[in-house]
Amino acid sequence: MASAHPIEANLRPAVEIYTAGACGLCAFACVVSPWMLALAPSVGYGMAGGFVVFGGHRFIQAWRVIRYRRGMRRLPRFAVSARRIPVSKRYLWLGRGFRWQVQHTRRLYEAQQPEAQSFLRPSLAYRTARALEAPLERRHLTWLVDALRADTILNPVRPLPPVGGDPALHAVEPNETDIYMPLGERVGHTLVQGTTRVGKTRFAEVLVTQDIRRQIGGGEVVIVIDPKGDADLMKRLYVEAKRAGRLDAFRVFHLGYPEVSARYNAVGRFGRISEVATRLSGQLSGEGNSAAFREFAWRFVNIVARARHALGYRPTYEQILADVVAIDELMIEYGKHALPAVDETAWQQIIEIEGGLNEKKIPRNMQGRDYRVVAIEIYLQRNKVADPVLAGLRSAVRYDKTYFDKIVASLLPLLEKLTTGKTAELLSPDYNDIDDERPIFDWRQVIRQRGIVYVGLDALSDFEVAQAVGNSMFADLVSVAGDIYKRGVDDGLPGADPDTKPTINLHCDEFNELIGDEFIPLMNKGGGAGIQVTAYTQTLSDIEARLGNAPKARQVIGNFNNIVMLRVREETTAQLLTRQLREVMVSARMLVSMASDNSDVDTDTDFSSSGGDRVSTIPKPMLEPADVVSLPKGQAFALIEGGQLFKIRMPLPKAEDSAELPNNLSEIAEHMRERYQTADHWWDDVAPPPITIDNAAPTGFASPGASGADTDADARQPSAAPASAWAGDDIHDLALDTDDED
Repeated sequence: MASAHPIEANLRPAVEIYTAGACGLCAFACVVSPWMLALAPSVGYGMAGGFVVFGGHRFIQAWRVIRYRRGMRRLPRFAVSARRIPVSKRYLWLGRGFRWQVQHTRRLYEAQQPEAQSFLRPSLAYRTARALEAPLERRHLTWLVDALRADTILNPVRPLPPVGGDPALHAVEPNETDIYMPLGERVGHTLVQGTTRVGKTRFAEVLVTQDIRRQIGGGEVVIVIDPKGDADLMKRLYVEAKRAGRLDAFRVFHLGYPEVSARYNAVGRFGRISEVATRLSGQLSGEGNSAAFREFAWRFVNIVARARHALGYRPTYEQILADVVAIDELMIEYGKHALPAVDETAWQQIIEIEGGLNEKKIPRNMQGRDYRVVAIEIYLQRNKVADPVLAGLRSAVRYDKTYFDKIVASLLPLLEKLTTGKTAELLSPDYNDIDDERPIFDWRQVIRQRGIVYVGLDALSDFEVAQAVGNSMFADLVSVAGDIYKRGVDDGLPGADPDTKPTINLHCDEFNELIGDEFIPLMNKGGGAGIQVTAYTQTLSDIEARLGNAPKARQVIGNFNNIVMLRVREETTAQLLTRQLREVMVSARMLVSMASDNSDVDTDTDFSSSGGDRVSTIPKPMLEPADVVSLPKGQAFALIEGGQLFKIRMPLPKAEDSAELPNNLSEIAEHMRERYQTADHWWDDVAPPPITIDNAAPTGFASPGASGADTDADARQPSAAPASAWAGDDIHDLALDTDDED
């Protein structure tokens, strides 16, 4: 719709249609009755051809204006099944839209002028139909109300889609195309912001579908961390894992459903033993006076973790809690293990010392301690033993017991939350229980297997536990990422290549509830290990409130190179996008009318007047915060590829790709829908009716981590739009399903 005129003026009557009609009549006359125009038949045919060409040109111009005006009222429906979502080895498909440029700001400015409102307002018939609905319903004429609201192209007054917002934001460019982001840009991390129920989850489904089906180096790792729990998102991961033939790599970890969840030990794998204390004490407050207690807690957790590691145990939350509460027993167990290696008679001497103790002989700071612990301390005072682990345990037990309980008081509530009830079975798995069929996973194992993991943290039930587990997972990922960066993912395996770094797609929904000090190094340094973070949140203030520090919040935001912003309700959040855009010059039309008297009495002219239009340019922001606030549901602005602005809309889902979940996951999904109600189902009244297909449920799926050998042939080789069809090096346009609406 490019125009050579200073002002395009697309919101106006399509006067070109009159010229096109006149040309059509003239062409008809030239062919049927050339004598009416004093033309010979041979000349009349030539003139008819000329009229047809010119009339066609004018009709195309009129149709562009009509289509533009129609789009301002109602956009065409855009629906795509998951099978038809394009997948590429080079690009990430975001939806359909266009690159926002100067002319789009000009068109939007034109649509906001008072004289253009008559072209944006629904027709009189539409407004009448909506006004009649309530009176007809009161008179129990529901059949007539249903007819007026029928969502079919045969109904000229059907309701607008319930997506709200301003359609003009997307209608300023009627020629939309598929929008792709180079995969190389994802390593710079992506921030998706939008208020509740505007499409964040649907956008996540579109991205996750491509990540699972993208076959690069045996498949990409996909990790979805969902604090609240979205049943449809979990189901999407399962369906796509089955369709891609990767069901054996699929895991579900959910704190709300420990009976069927996979198990995970957040402190069981580490590069250095000190990481155990860091992951645990990192959940404690470090503000003000709490900082000192946090350091004490780190020190004592590190002491017991080192001792258990030296004894050959894998650290768990339950074991740490037991050792912190009863550190005497750990001192005795480690002394019995370490001292005989130094002196074969050491333990016999300790027993003799213990036998001669009484309350009067025990030092005051050791009162309340086990007599054997006191005997070990007396033995070590007499015999120097160079054991750093034992030295750490000695420093802990030499504290007064009452004082020791006070300085670790802030740690105990957190440990008790992580080890209470059935949750303890998930976070402190028993590796020796062969009867427990629930799989145990860790991040290195998931990355090596190119796994797909859904993590439900049940934050609505217990926010503290969800936050602690989420941050521990982030800290664990940082540790694994650092090791992968240095040695590769297959370090320790025969023929390991240190340059092997698989792509790890980490999707964090409501990430403001999880973000902590662990998240910042994950973004700063995780890219070198192949971690690509896509974070979903509502407002900038959520991040500031969680961190309690505005500069730190800006530090986090500064690590996101790509921003996708749906409708937001906070101006500060909208300015995160709009302030990064330059101002543009917009053409404005001004009506000019002047009149002046003539003071010369010798002439016949008493006054003179003039009128006309004056075109000037004024500076305008490319986008204003009000434009972001007015976005319809399912639409967004994307600032990607080094500051290029795109306007996109995501596809509505189709129900034809549904699949049945195994019994255990189906039960979780139903409970999640009943308890959480967080799915963005704004599209239910907009999407086309479902298509019934035959999709058999899998059998023998005993647990979320069971083998995928039972998947059907359709899951292994999808027929409608196989991933391989879109896994080539080049991208081709996809004929997506769209329905034009009047």
